[in-house]
Amino acid sequence: MYTKRIFPVTGVIKWTRRHILLFLVLSTIPVLLFDILGLKWLHVPWLPLGVLGTAVAFIVGFKNNASYDRLWEARKIWGGIVNASRSWTIMVKDFINNDHTKEQLSDKDLFAIHRELVHRHIAWLTALRYQMRADKPWEQHLKSGKSNAEFREAFYLVCEDTIPIEQAIKGYLSEDEYKEVFAKGNRASQLLGIQSKRLKELMQQGAIEDFRHMELANMLVEFYALQGKSERIKNFPYPRQYATMNYIFVWVFIILLPFGIMQEFESIGEHIIADLVNHESHTSTLHRIQEFIAKHFVWFSIPFSTLLAWVFHTMEKIGENTENPFEGGPNDVPITNMSRGIEIDIRQLIDDTDIPEPYEWTNDIVM
Repeated sequence: MYTKRIFPVTGVIKWTRRHILLFLVLSTIPVLLFDILGLKWLHVPWLPLGVLGTAVAFIVGFKNNASYDRLWEARKIWGGIVNASRSWTIMVKDFINNDHTKEQLSDKDLFAIHRELVHRHIAWLTALRYQMRADKPWEQHLKSGKSNAEFREAFYLVCEDTIPIEQAIKGYLSEDEYKEVFAKGNRASQLLGIQSKRLKELMQQGAIEDFRHMELANMLVEFYALQGKSERIKNFPYPRQYATMNYIFVWVFIILLPFGIMQEFESIGEHIIADLVNHESHTSTLHRIQEFIAKHFVWFSIPFSTLLAWVFHTMEKIGENTENPFEGGPNDVPITNMSRGIEIDIRQLIDDTDIPEPYEWTNDIVM
């Protein structure tokens, strides 16, 4: 899926609001102990904390780059499926004819063969996208996290979660093929196998000569390769050792952050007080207000700690929600919409009827 426009700031804040409140609490507790209870020793030197923050920034950047690479590779794979599907269709349309047939086929019979092969290909697309949307043990971000679950329920639905694969695929296959496909495990692979078997039958009938059969068979090999690349991303997660340690390091930095910032803001307050001592009107109301603020300037560390913690955690969360590009998130590869687009294109190429409409945007999100 992908969003139609840049995700608004209000949406990001709403998505992370629970963690923002948590960061506020984590930033307030050290300040209370430092300023109210007078535990002035309760701080961390900024230098080692800054080094830790730099290391965490590198780790978060590494994860986000790797996650984006997985997303972009998935998009390129499905872009290849789009191109190969169109090539398959024009080859089916132009290669399967009466040039070498033993018995002449009518235009109606030829159209029926073209339609059969194209519809079976659409069934393969359908089976593949359902396999890509299937839940994996490590793909729990959208359903386990409260923020993601709320966003999913409020703004969009995943087609593969609401329509059974049996219902989605049945209209493209004969009854025998339907039973054969659902009797096996990898349905997409079985459908390509049926396509290969059917091409062999057409070659034996003379509807396809050897060279054209070889070219069509090569297209099936290409579909197998593209399917395998999709399965590689789907079935192999982002390495857990990197993901887990990245998560731990970010939270260590977030917890220590208020203890390092407090001392810096306390120092600013002391400089302000020193400047006020040299000021002429020590009894004015403005002077007393400034002096009060300076003495408690450490409280300004709370919003800054919260902001920094929010930035680091949100970047880590973005990487986490990007690492599985077929999971069904609002910014994942829109394989449902792409499959429908392919279906419309290739059915129009053979002058098919009852062509479905494209999927519409829902709350600026397309599946």
